[in-house]
Amino acid sequence: MSVEKVKCLIIGSGPAGYTAAIYAARANMAPVLYQGQQPGGQLTTTNEVENFPGYVDGVTGPEMMVQLMKQAQRFDTDVRDGWVTKVDFSGDVHKAWINGEKEIHAESIIISTGASAKYLGLPSEQKYLKMGGGVSACAVCDGFFYRGQEVVIVGAGDSACEEAHYLSKLCKKVTMLVRRDEFRASKIMAARVKKTENIEILFNTETVEVLGDDVGVTGARVKNNVTGEEHDISATGFFVAIGHKPNTDIFKEYLKLDETGYIINTPGTSKTNVPGVFVSGDAADHVYRQAITAAGTGCMAALDAERYLASKDELPQDEPGVGSTYVDEVPAARQ
Repeated sequence: MSVEKVKCLIIGSGPAGYTAAIYAARANMAPVLYQGQQPGGQLTTTNEVENFPGYVDGVTGPEMMVQLMKQAQRFDTDVRDGWVTKVDFSGDVHKAWINGEKEIHAESIIISTGASAKYLGLPSEQKYLKMGGGVSACAVCDGFFYRGQEVVIVGAGDSACEEAHYLSKLCKKVTMLVRRDEFRASKIMAARVKKTENIEILFNTETVEVLGDDVGVTGARVKNNVTGEEHDISATGFFVAIGHKPNTDIFKEYLKLDETGYIINTPGTSKTNVPGVFVSGDAADHVYRQAITAAGTGCMAALDAERYLASKDELPQDEPGVGSTYVDEVPAARQ
């Protein structure tokens, strides 16, 4: 089997991966990007994106990802189908295998594999999630579309409480479904939602079915898991806040991960514990999880990777734009 050698391998797409590719390509790092099992990442499941700067009238998630991909390709990023199934970071050469077959040796690697939201797994939930008709795992992303309406949110942790409180500022009523008889959240977060007038908390309550029509969600059928009693709740939005799983399993043998599986980076940088391996986007971010923050860390990862390669004298320093991606950007900003 032949081995392909590359200067910069980007694992994963989405705002982080494509932004990293744009910066890496402009720095003559000849990046090769594998899009992964979900090309474009989680944003491809989002119908409307209205909070990404520069899109005055908003944009659909899939359209935005296509534009980012084309921008990366404009600077000769080699965007490929396929996903990395195995890595070996034990030596000076970083190795990765594509689809369990093709072997790549990379001088630098940028991980942009993201994180996947956890869902309840109900057929009705998945139906309206795929339809884009009222099921969401991000209140900050989608809450705006439910202004003045009634919504349901499932979850009991700090994130669920935070998202419920966020929705309460936008929505007429928020019904919070908690499976146990108490929150898992910290006392201060639990107290915040308990004292919010338009949040109704239903303890010992589980979702039986997400209700809806051909347009979208109309409510939820829930069950009290103590009494067994079922009833319907009217709502136009169904939010799930039961956590995220970072897509980092293949790296756990070599990279430091936290207890949830997020990659631990050096604060203020994209550097991991392995020199030459960098992380961007939701694979390391369990706090913000926004497209704009993912794009920002993609930029950071490319800059860090470029400086790493330059420090190893892998990039010639006498060519314009090489060794410093800031060339030509400062003058442009002054115009």
